[in-house]
Amino acid sequence: QAAEALGSHGVTVEAIEADLATEEGVDRLIAGIGDRDVDLLFLNAGRGLGRGFVDQDWKKVRRIIDTNITGTVYLAHQLGARMARRGRGRILFTGSIAGFMPGTFQAVYNGTKAFIDSFSIALRHELRDTGVTVSVLMPGATQTRFFERAEMMDTKVGTDEKDNPADVAEAGYEAMMDGEEQVISGWKNKLQVAAAHVTPAGTLAEQHRKMAEPGSASKD
Repeated sequence: QAAEALGSHGVTVEAIEADLATEEGVDRLIAGIGDRDVDLLFLNAGRGLGRGFVDQDWKKVRRIIDTNITGTVYLAHQLGARMARRGRGRILFTGSIAGFMPGTFQAVYNGTKAFIDSFSIALRHELRDTGVTVSVLMPGATQTRFFERAEMMDTKVGTDEKDNPADVAEAGYEAMMDGEEQVISGWKNKLQVAAAHVTPAGTLAEQHRKMAEPGSASKD
């Protein structure tokens, strides 16, 4: 669908089906790119998983980590090195404001996003003299199928009003093209992050519980 939408604008689009949770999948994508120069790299693959950590299926937990961290970092390593050798390129990671708070009942996901938020800024400073810019988009809850796939539609965060994905994508694209270090989309999310910086971790964890605990959608 995305390929068809982009192709309607008169550009050539090649879709490559690959499992970015695996090194083999990333290698498949890189092989599809071949020797073509990569000017813009959007690292947006990500998955979530609700419920308590010890109640989750380990294979699902591992897949979250492999998608959100391992595959993302491997792809950044392979294509980032090519950009650095060429002396130009732009990379946009999709992190999350979830990375600023302990994610009670979403512990693995928030942990992976804390990694991406930190890693992307560190990589930016490593590459600052190479002509390659690295930016990180930190959205809040966005109106996609994320919460449905994460089995969180009985939670408050799963059923609350969410941000428009087009607005979030535009904020990330503009930040990348402007060479900004990071962008938090939406003023409510900016306020939430500002509050997180001065709120004890235990308090944040309890606040997150009220949003992500199974059955919280039906609570006052």
